Amino acid sequence: MEYMSQECYDQLVAEIKDLVNVQLPKAKEELVEARAKGDLSENFEYHAAKREHGRLLGKIRFKQRVLEFARVLDTSNLDCDTVGLLRRVELTNLNNNAKMNFTIVNPHEANLTEGKISIKSPIAEALVGKRMGDVVEVQVPAGLLKLRIDGIKI
Repeated sequence: MEYMSQECYDQLVAEIKDLVNVQLPKAKEELVEARAKGDLSENFEYHAAKREHGRLLGKIRFKQRVLEFARVLDTSNLDCDTVGLLRRVELTNLNNNAKMNFTIVNPHEANLTEGKISIKSPIAEALVGKRMGDVVEVQVPAGLLKLRIDGIKI
């Protein structure tokens, strides 16, 4: 089971609709056109169209499977006592006193430019369950980070 925000759920539904209603019919049309061009064994366009069609089908199946096991979290029932999914965390890097803000989200929503980190990332895994004021040491590819939790919001 995967927990996600309503925003992420709606985005996945929209992506599936686009894939099924727009991109897949287009890929099928290209496949039919390429098939009509003759010898299939040496027809590059046919093989490329077939690969694209298969790629789209796989992408649709994957996203449908994600939605099948998705559970939308009601943010009104979440507490701000501990760090967890869909919570905004204010941190101070004690190595250089830099302030950071992250929202912990599921892997499908993660986007560092928007300040959203995956719950499966090393930083989020170290923070989950901790409280405001706690200091956490996290091993990341750049070295050891020492982070203090300054605030937790929804």
